[in-house]
This record gives sequence, structure tokens and C-alpha cells, in this order.
Amino acid sequence: MEPSLYTIKAVFILDNDGRRLLAKYYDDTFPSMKEQMVFEKNVFNKTSRTESEIAFLGGMTIVYKSSIDIFLYVVGSSSENELMLMSVLACLFDSLSHILRKNVEKRRLLENMDGAFLVLDEIVDGGVILESDPQQVVQKVNFRTDDSGLTEQSVAQVLQSAKEQIKWSLLK
Repeated sequence: MEPSLYTIKAVFILDNDGRRLLAKYYDDTFPSMKEQMVFEKNVFNKTSRTESEIAFLGGMTIVYKSSIDIFLYVVGSSSENELMLMSVLACLFDSLSHILRKNVEKRRLLENMDGAFLVLDEIVDGGVILESDPQQVVQKVNFRTDDSGLTEQSVAQVLQSAKEQIKWSLLK
């Protein structure tokens, strides 16, 4: 088989009941939402009761990790190096752990879904692994969120500063 940079077929996170919380598919192996949901359910049924970290299903290699009440999955082809997939999974988990303040659980994930998608986008783009160092991912995501626009506090600060400038210009 020809080597390729397109190593990741999918990344998804399911809750304790096997329901999708976050998912990104990077090729057309499962083109419809229905096919994706069936695949996720099959993966969950196979992995939710085992302690291993690697599964093989339908010609694909799946690495996974559970945390409190969620399951994180990284899917590659059957010929994909498990260590590469595990490095993506570890980076995803560690990055999420940092942005969720060490609480990688369903409620915190749902509250910070935008950050979770940013993390995933920094790690994998179109099936190509971009980054496997969680510190680099967190740094890039924090830069983006800090740069995302004005917050309520910064709006209040801008208004206060404008008031002070008007006051000083009137006094002159």
C-alpha cells in the first residue's frame, strides 16, 4: 500500500450511552450521517466494556480512551500505525484536559464545544496529522480565543476609556 499523509479517517467523542457529542469524518468511508451513526454505535458496542485501547472493526484500526463519562475515538485504516493514531488520541485528550481544566467529562465538553472543535482542527486537518504536541495545540487555541474579538469586559473598558478621553478633552 502506498504511504499517505491522510492517516485519520475519523475522530469522534461519544457519551456513556454511545450518543455522539463531537465527530469529524475526513473521508467518504461513511458518506451519510446514518452510516456514521451506525458505525459509531458498532464501535461503542465493541469498546465500551473492554479495558484495551485498540480495536479492529470493519477493516479499520480504532484507538480509544475513556474519561469519566465520555469515550474518545481516533479511526484509521487497517494498515495504519497504531502508535500514530495513539499520538493523536493522547494529544486530543491532553489538549482537552487543559482547556477543560482537567475535567474531561460530558458537561464540561458540551459547555466548551467551540474550544473542543478548535483543538481537533489544530491536531487534524482533512485527515492529515498537523500536530501531536498538546502544548503547541493549547498555545495555538488560546491565541485564537484571545484574538477572537471583544468580550463584555473589554467593551466596558473601551467605554470607560472613551469617557475619560472625552472628560479630559473637555477640561482642556
